[in-house]
Amino acid sequence: MSLVCIETLFSPVEAAIARARLEAAGIEAVLFDAGIASLIGPGVSGIRLMVTDADALRARAALTPAD
Repeated sequence: MSLVCIETLFSPVEAAIARARLEAAGIEAVLFDAGIASLIGPGVSGIRLMVTDADALRARAALTPAD
């Protein structure tokens, strides 16, 4: 089972919110590079939101705003 990046965020707060939204939908998610982003500063280094390849489509749909 491999991980794929479904979104790159530049705010640690936005990344944490996106991860929480996925987990509330029953999708396990991991943030990569969050430590370096907090060290360098927000907006400089992206934080990758990762899910399993099997959950990628469902995760993207869960993060898409409803009209």
